[in-house]
Amino acid sequence: MLQHKVLVVATSRKTRGGITSVVKAHEMGPQWNLYGCKWIETSIDTNNIMKILYFIKSLVQYCFYLPRCHIVHIHLSEPVSAFRKIPYFTLAKILRKKTIIHFHSFSPETTIRGKHSKIYKFLFSNADRIIVLSESWKKYVNEKFRLGNKVQVIYNPCIANVSTESYPKKKQILYAGTLNQRKGYADLLKAFSLIAASYPDWAVVFAGNGELDKAQELANHLNISKQVKFLGWINGADKDKIFKESTIFCLPSYAEGFPMAVLDAWAYGLPVITTPVGGIPDIAVDGENMLLFDAGNINKLSVQIKRLIDDKQLLNKLICASKHLANTKFNIKTINSEIEKLYNELDN
Repeated sequence: MLQHKVLVVATSRKTRGGITSVVKAHEMGPQWNLYGCKWIETSIDTNNIMKILYFIKSLVQYCFYLPRCHIVHIHLSEPVSAFRKIPYFTLAKILRKKTIIHFHSFSPETTIRGKHSKIYKFLFSNADRIIVLSESWKKYVNEKFRLGNKVQVIYNPCIANVSTESYPKKKQILYAGTLNQRKGYADLLKAFSLIAASYPDWAVVFAGNGELDKAQELANHLNISKQVKFLGWINGADKDKIFKESTIFCLPSYAEGFPMAVLDAWAYGLPVITTPVGGIPDIAVDGENMLLFDAGNINKLSVQIKRLIDDKQLLNKLICASKHLANTKFNIKTINSEIEKLYNELDN
């Protein structure tokens, strides 16, 4: 029987969200089998009673495998997620296991503050290694807790399952993700409304759940409802199709870790318009590999959209840049190689 050297503690594989997507990506790498990784699923999207039962079941399973493992790799994000991981982390430290905290929060400055700061201080200070998603996060976490060389950056990988199917391109701008204030969907609607009349054959497509009714009301108010589509949450073949049909990708977010939707856009070779938040500034060169605007700057966003619609040379340049990023720095093999290197360092 294969020994499980690494226990990966994270949300359920059935849960929507970035952490689940990242762990599924790690699961595809050679290091997963090499170290006999075992995914301990801690939470699932359901009612509160089922969540409690799921957590208890998870903890029992964890206690069964923990004595024989070498490393515990814990994925967490916001305070609720961090608090839920304390029993797993504490048991690992009692049994003197090597521990990795993989921090996915979309905004460390707002997450690690007040009463919650003590939770993160306990976890980060006692972990053997902390993984963050950007250089700016590394700097912030180090300044906050003085962790020295325990903190390292490992980016989220491009993991989109791009099929061999082909679809004709449409004149549409794609937004993918939850429709909420943090993601800035309303800013995209407002920015597009400033130029929509000049580009009547263009549309904005929103793929994601969330504030769909509010979004539709805003589109109606802005008189652009005929040029806007709301698809709701999509996955699989439907997701593959909409990414391939789209010409431009836009995420006007106010806070991110490293946005999985942008990584998906790169995987599909879509030129990206986004904000310099989270890990984006680590690699963004405005006009060279993406177009940037400050979150909330609706006028600048409309200018960037217009610029990309009108300038085919720039469009093709950013398409090539997206493909390059997906195949190099953010390639799933590159990221999994970094995970394997970390496991090897801690296992020796």
